Amino acid sequence: MSVLRSPLFAPGNHARRVEKALGLAADAVILDLEDAVAISEKAATRAVVAEVFCRPRAGKLYVRVNALTTEWCHGDMVAMVRAGLDGIILPKVEHDHELRTADWLIANLERERGLPAGGIDLVPIIETALGIGNLRPICRAGTRVRRLAFGAGDFTLDMGMAWTRAEAELLPHRAACVLESRAAGLEPPLDTVWADLKDAEGFVASAKQAAALGFQGKMCIHPDQVAGANAAFTPDEAAITWAKRVIAAFDDAEAKRLASIQLDGQFIDYPIVQRARRVLAQGGG
Repeated sequence: MSVLRSPLFAPGNHARRVEKALGLAADAVILDLEDAVAISEKAATRAVVAEVFCRPRAGKLYVRVNALTTEWCHGDMVAMVRAGLDGIILPKVEHDHELRTADWLIANLERERGLPAGGIDLVPIIETALGIGNLRPICRAGTRVRRLAFGAGDFTLDMGMAWTRAEAELLPHRAACVLESRAAGLEPPLDTVWADLKDAEGFVASAKQAAALGFQGKMCIHPDQVAGANAAFTPDEAAITWAKRVIAAFDDAEAKRLASIQLDGQFIDYPIVQRARRVLAQGGG
């Protein structure tokens, strides 16, 4: 599993921001053809974005195309599916058939252009009430999709909902994304962006909450958010130390034919040990 802790958006038509993003420690850069690009510039920006594919970069390279229901999506796909692209971000997905259509188009372009079959990732963003309502069939669409993303900006707009700093109103919908992803055998999803660029503490709190809910990363819209996202979705030294102690103590107990022990007053059995092993895997231990 290739974890995306800090996918960073950069407007596809802003050369300076794109160049800076490619050199950052983000796990992926998402070049944007959708919200960050004016309607009058959408078609022209495709060639600008495609030129970036051959440049050196620190992480993976994705492109957010326009929604499948728009007049620009087909042209975006035709222009973007080529060597050097790691994946497509597909916004405003509301039905499973949209994913099958996008998958079919990408597969045909891969074949026509001699690219590895299934090599280009497809990440749907769920950001409407209908999308949340159709999460189960979307997650079970049977396509190349390995993970989905949740977008709170458009979702709260669609719902007429206030997007508060505490984000309590998002909890059931975030949890649904994690639950349906897990039930369908997908990777953990990506969490929504944090829109208040002046509130760095709020971003960190939101990222930590998403990590606790089971997300694998948080989409970023500013370079200053990358380090916070990477930290929130990577176990810290205390967690790694705890995991190593748990595993060592349990290995010793198993050698004595014991399947449950206490460590520092905490009950330890197989599920706790599995969690500890996961912490080490996430932390590179």
